[in-house]
Amino acid sequence: MTDRVGEVYLNGRFLPLSEAHVSVMDRGFLFGDGVYEVIPAFGGHPFRLQHHLARLRASLAAVRIASPMDEAGWRRLVNDLLDHAGAGDHSIYLQVTRGADGRRDHSYPSDLKPTVLAMSRPLTGPSPELLTKGLKACTLEDIRWARCDIKSTSLLANIMLLQQAKEAGAEDAILVRNGLALEGTASSLFIVRNGALRTPPKGPFILPGITRDLVLELAAAHGMAFEVEDITAAELADADEIWLTSSTREIVPVTFLDSTPVGQGKPGRAWNRMNAWYQDSKIRLRMGLSAC
Repeated sequence: MTDRVGEVYLNGRFLPLSEAHVSVMDRGFLFGDGVYEVIPAFGGHPFRLQHHLARLRASLAAVRIASPMDEAGWRRLVNDLLDHAGAGDHSIYLQVTRGADGRRDHSYPSDLKPTVLAMSRPLTGPSPELLTKGLKACTLEDIRWARCDIKSTSLLANIMLLQQAKEAGAEDAILVRNGLALEGTASSLFIVRNGALRTPPKGPFILPGITRDLVLELAAAHGMAFEVEDITAAELADADEIWLTSSTREIVPVTFLDSTPVGQGKPGRAWNRMNAWYQDSKIRLRMGLSAC
């Protein structure tokens, strides 16, 4: 098998990145008509691969793109990328678009072959400084569409919101719709309030987070009280702790919200406990002792 470090997978072939091209008529390029997944891998072991592939299948089904591979095929592709990625931790990116059409037509063509892109990149995780100081966030009105549960490549609204947050002196935004705090621009939301951990329920305005689900599993396993309930903007502002979670970001404490300290303005006690449990699960995954 040839050395594939630095190569990407495109439509059945491994190619150098500089040689990987798609048609300008690809609907992913023209319309953002596609879905994607990002899967971290620690020491060559994918993080909750079954859950990521289930979310990929759900996104494909929601936009009516036939999956170009069965689960075994996706697993082989992920493991092939990891086998050639080299030592260390990596992030696997999978993307499927509806494919390239000969005309620019909004309606779904019925005879297109999906475009499949996959690649690996080194994964460093959150910096020690970020975990020590926490993150500055602001609240912004959610301007995204009504199907945020689909992991779509159409991310312009998320990008605009993140840029707005950065121009306001924050590092991320927590999005609010109809008075409810939902999630970050690319992460799930947790708060700690009145001694209990809380996260919003899944629904069309929230991407079902893979790390979110693990956090809830860890809370249940270690006896940490938690609730899956709506979080109002007022409750967010009054929270003792705020966390943002994602597969690549892990669990990041928010220590300032709208320029006001969250709790004591430093990572809280509950976050320290949860982060320790999460890091232990990563160690076990690296050792091949657990599938997370």
